[in-house]
Amino acid sequence: MPRKTLTFLVALALTLPAQGADAQDATEGLRLSLPAEALLDTRPFEREAVAEETLSLEEAVARALENNRGLRAERLQTAIQGTFEAQERSVFDPALFAEFDVFRDREEREFEGFTQDSFFSERRGQAGLQQSLPTGTDLTLSVRSSRVSSSFQNQIEYTTRAGLSLTQALLRGGRIESNLVRLRQASLDVEASEYEVRGFVEQLITDVEGRYWDLVLADEQIAIFEEALAVARAQLDQTERRIRAGDRPETEAVSARAEVALRRQGLIDARADRARAQDALARLLQGDNGGLWDTRLEARSEPELERYTLEPLDAYVALARDHRADLNETRLRVQRNQLEVVRTRNGLLPRLDFFVTLGQSGYADSFSRTWRDRQGDGYDLAAGLRFEMPIGNRAAEAEHTRARLTRQQIQETLANLEQLAIEDVRATWFDAARVREQIQAQKETVELQEELLRVEQTRFRVGAGTALAVAQAQRDLLESRLNLTETVVRFRQLSTELLNASGTLLLHRGIDAPGAERVEIRL
Repeated sequence: MPRKTLTFLVALALTLPAQGADAQDATEGLRLSLPAEALLDTRPFEREAVAEETLSLEEAVARALENNRGLRAERLQTAIQGTFEAQERSVFDPALFAEFDVFRDREEREFEGFTQDSFFSERRGQAGLQQSLPTGTDLTLSVRSSRVSSSFQNQIEYTTRAGLSLTQALLRGGRIESNLVRLRQASLDVEASEYEVRGFVEQLITDVEGRYWDLVLADEQIAIFEEALAVARAQLDQTERRIRAGDRPETEAVSARAEVALRRQGLIDARADRARAQDALARLLQGDNGGLWDTRLEARSEPELERYTLEPLDAYVALARDHRADLNETRLRVQRNQLEVVRTRNGLLPRLDFFVTLGQSGYADSFSRTWRDRQGDGYDLAAGLRFEMPIGNRAAEAEHTRARLTRQQIQETLANLEQLAIEDVRATWFDAARVREQIQAQKETVELQEELLRVEQTRFRVGAGTALAVAQAQRDLLESRLNLTETVVRFRQLSTELLNASGTLLLHRGIDAPGAERVEIRL
């Protein structure tokens, strides 16, 4: 029979009641079935570590901020959003343009028996600079040159023209605030991504500290179970000596052995919990090489309750309204949507543009002379208005209506998110206050359970008590010690979660990151 199956059957047999001769047989069966080395094998989940590293809480947080792969990916989002801002800014950048084309026309005509061959050839080139301004102004400065030759002319003619054209939007597209909407929205997206990164960092630190204290708790539980196992074994040895001396019946050994088996079971579970806690912490801390999987991490910091106090609930709620990253990010989304309303309102206007073109041309039989042989003081000038209005304008109306409804929707979302944030802060504060109150009561419980165990051990030594009563007292003491340890660690975790819920975790940890100020909704 495999050893795992045998151990399970032995543990099951320890929980069955035994009386009289059957109890004595059961005791003997236990002595024969349970191998001695099984009592010592309590490390099935521990791997042989390649290295060992001791970390404080601050060192763990610093390593996570430096190495965490998820944070690296999140930081790239801000850089990505910055490219959209640069793209929108480029709309107002000046642009150079140039073009060149050749046109040639050749014709043959018959007239009264004669064939007439004619041709026309033109080469044209143009270059210039154009720019759109936030004021709704389009400027173009250009130079155009052409070379014309034909069968109707005995010489080649060159023409050069330098000109400036201006188009100014008077209605649609004529306001600076509407023309800058896309750029301002892209800038708000960059700022919102910074708040998003800040929220990610706060949650990462919360996770790191939570997993760190899980590791501390697992180590404390292992130490408690090891101590409890040692006490249970000592009680078993004492019971067996009393049985051999004839002071106790054989049935007394059953409860003592059961206690040893239960303590071993608890120790195995505690070691498994530590392995999981270490892996969870290692994932948050390690970088590219992944070397922490096989490194044994030892926690150096302790959850000192004297360093952590609870401020009044209203203080945390007020801080959450100002500093929570998700609320500030949503406020930026509201502001972005208000800009969308401005943009779509501009689309409701008809298009009315004023344009003017001014230029001067030169003509000569060579390209270089066209710059000297101009028309003296002559010039060409064109000016006018251009009007455009879609009949019904339904597309612009629908877009503007959608923008207004979306703005209202996101405002409701913000109000709901604020309520959820307040609920989150209040629930975490109530849990932290409850856990802190329980600590003192559980300390008193541990002291009373220790006294009760001493009483039962004394009664057992003088023959007035039983091994079962001692085992029960040991079990109660173990449970109370574990509860106290879990409560202390849980309060430390809730303290971090409360700071995270109020949006002030980075401020309390002295970590400088963008997005520390409250966002005020404005146009």
